[in-house]
Amino acid sequence: MNDTTNPILVTGATGSTGSAIVKSLTDRGVPVRVMVRKPPAAGAFPSGTETVLADFDDQGSLAAALTGVRRAYLVTPSSERAQEQQDRFADQAAASGVERLVVLSQLGSASNSPVRFLRYHAAVEQHIRDIGVDYTFLRPNLFFQGFLAFAGLIAGQSMFFAPIGTSAISAIDVRDIASVAAAALVEDGHHRTTYTLTGPAAITHDEIAEAFSTALGRTITFSDAPPEQFGAALQGILPSWQIDGTLEDYAHYRRGEAADVSTAVIDVTGTPPRDIAQFCRDYAESFRAR
Repeated sequence: MNDTTNPILVTGATGSTGSAIVKSLTDRGVPVRVMVRKPPAAGAFPSGTETVLADFDDQGSLAAALTGVRRAYLVTPSSERAQEQQDRFADQAAASGVERLVVLSQLGSASNSPVRFLRYHAAVEQHIRDIGVDYTFLRPNLFFQGFLAFAGLIAGQSMFFAPIGTSAISAIDVRDIASVAAAALVEDGHHRTTYTLTGPAAITHDEIAEAFSTALGRTITFSDAPPEQFGAALQGILPSWQIDGTLEDYAHYRRGEAADVSTAVIDVTGTPPRDIAQFCRDYAESFRAR
C-alpha cells in the first residue's frame, strides 16, 4: 500500500480522468495533491485536497510539485507538445525520487501506428521504460464521456454523426479508468504493468444511439459522415493538428482496430465496467433538450 504520509500527485486534475481519479483516491482516504496551472475555484476539489500550481513547461515548478511525492498520475492537456511535456515530467519524477508513475496512454499505442496520438503515447511509454521509473500504463479505448461533445447536437437535433460506419468499438466510462488508476496508485501488484481498458462490449454508434433513445425517452439517430464533413464540423472548435489527429483516430476505429474487449477493469477492481446504457442514464440531463 502507498505510504499515507506521502501525497499522491494527480496531474490534469480538472480534466475528465484526473478529476475522477481525485475522487477515487479521496474516497479511499488517501492524501492527494493536485497539480493545476491556476488557482482552482472554491469547492473544485474534495475537502483536504492539497493544491500546487505548476506548469509542464516549467521544470522548477514541476520539481516543487513533486517534492515528497512517491507516486503520481500523469496526463497532459491535448497539445502538439504533449510528448515533450510528458517526457519532461517523467524525467523530473525520476530525479525527485518518485517510485511509480501511472500514465494515461491509449489503446493501440505503437511506434509504427498511422495514428499520431498512438505513436506519441508509444514514445512516452518507451521513454519511461528507459529511465527506469516503475510504471503502470493505462491504455483505455474511446471514452463514453467523449460523447458529451455531441450534447448540444443530441439535445437540439436528436442526432449525432461521426466517420465510423458500422464498426464496433469497446468504449469505456472514465469512472472505470479512474478506479483502475486509483488501484494502481495505491495498491501493490501493478509493477511495470500495462492495462488495456475497455467497456464490457464492443458497440456500434447505432447501438449508442439506441441507448441514448432509451435513456432520453425519444428517438436519437446516428449518421455516418465522410471524414471531410466531420473535420469541417470541428473547424473553429479544435486546432487543425487536433482535427487531423482525431480523423486518424476515427479511421483507426473504422478499420475495426478498437473492438477488442479486455477484462482488466474487473480484474483490477473486482467490479465490472459500466456499459453504455448506464452512462446514458447517468448523464441523461446533459443531453436533454432545453
